[in-house]
Amino acid sequence: MTAQTILPANSVTASGYDVANSCRFDSASSADLRISDYSGAGTSRKTRTYSMWIKRSELSYAVIFGSAGKDHWVFTADHKIQINIGSGTDSRRITDMVFRDVSAWYHIVFAYDTTQGTAANRFTMWVNGAVATTSIVAGKNEVAEDEEALVFINGDTHTIGSDEDSASYFDGYMAEWVFVDGQKLDADSFGEYDSDSGIWKPKDVSGITLGTNGFYLNFADSSDLGIDAGNDNDFEPTNLTAIDQTTDTCTNNFATWNSLDNFWQVATFSEGNVKIITNSGKYTYSTSNIGVTSGKWYVEVKHTAHSEDDGNNYAEIGIASVLAVSATDYLGQAATNWRYYGDGTIRNNGSNSNYGNAYDVGDIIGIALNLDDNELKFYKNGTVQNSGTAIAITAAASTPIGAYFIAVNYYDGADTGTFEVNFGNPSFTGTDQADGNGFGSFEYAPPSGFLAICTKNLAENG
Repeated sequence: MTAQTILPANSVTASGYDVANSCRFDSASSADLRISDYSGAGTSRKTRTYSMWIKRSELSYAVIFGSAGKDHWVFTADHKIQINIGSGTDSRRITDMVFRDVSAWYHIVFAYDTTQGTAANRFTMWVNGAVATTSIVAGKNEVAEDEEALVFINGDTHTIGSDEDSASYFDGYMAEWVFVDGQKLDADSFGEYDSDSGIWKPKDVSGITLGTNGFYLNFADSSDLGIDAGNDNDFEPTNLTAIDQTTDTCTNNFATWNSLDNFWQVATFSEGNVKIITNSGKYTYSTSNIGVTSGKWYVEVKHTAHSEDDGNNYAEIGIASVLAVSATDYLGQAATNWRYYGDGTIRNNGSNSNYGNAYDVGDIIGIALNLDDNELKFYKNGTVQNSGTAIAITAAASTPIGAYFIAVNYYDGADTGTFEVNFGNPSFTGTDQADGNGFGSFEYAPPSGFLAICTKNLAENG
């Protein structure tokens, strides 16, 4: 069974609890949060609850939390979650469901009370408010009565986003990380179903009693993302900087590149799927994980590198309403795909035409996609191209897939291109311009009426 996913679409004016920040983890940077000075004194080893919101970027084996060789939880290579308690032949459980949606936030709760006489009551896992079915891993054991967790013991290092003794780093986003020491709480202590949409959403957890060694990480301080907002159990950020604090959260989900649309491209994604390195052997393109059908949308793409500077720039930045079906299916080949090329031309339906200025490494290309009037404009470093004259495009409803996606590639079979996209959750510094609804952080102010591609905006305009 596949896990129920969440693509929250709370409206701009929706009431309820809003999560302001998340932390972006990048395995390529070996990023994680660590704590090694835990006293361990007074920690309940039999009764405890962990709650966190997670958005995956890469579907690979990765550690969510734990201590090397002791208690930890991992995303397995087949996209399940395995829960390890203790070491050796101690208890191991694994989910029946899989977690392979890179566009959605999951709420995960692990709760233990090993003092219970009934085995089924000693461990419970919830996903998006529903109890998750887990099975004992072959050759391992059920959670034993009065079994003590081997976690938060004095002198051990514990990590969020990796196992300290491995390279199994997590790729993606985490928000609202809570450890409750001494209580087994249900998922509804941390979330609730929205009365209108039925979507599982977070609740304010500030009133929860965390216990002696509990903690609450809300990632509110960009200068120190490991600060415990509920107790004094601060984590040490490793290879995490201020730019890794994002507003892509479980109450406002931003678009990223779609690492699952990668069969033909075989591109490399990092930084929470907002950075891409194209494959030198492919001519085809990668797309965003959220498509739009109406409204006015603004996106920035920064061309940050190409592998060989031969005097030409083969960067392609644009929109697509036809997905690639071969390794040579290039952006701008289809009648409903448009690309702004590095030499300043536009390509559509297989034909080039003069358009604007050439661009190169370091330049930021703004995309203003107007699906109310079926128009497209490109900007170079904040300046509109083609003297402001818009490109007429096909209405989204008349395209093959009924929506437009942001797309990018480097059209050179011998070289790679590197691009960082800013849907409002940038991986490059210097951005501080929000859209008209106050969402996103862009290098240049979005044109009037144009919005970041995020679910709060989509609820009203998409």
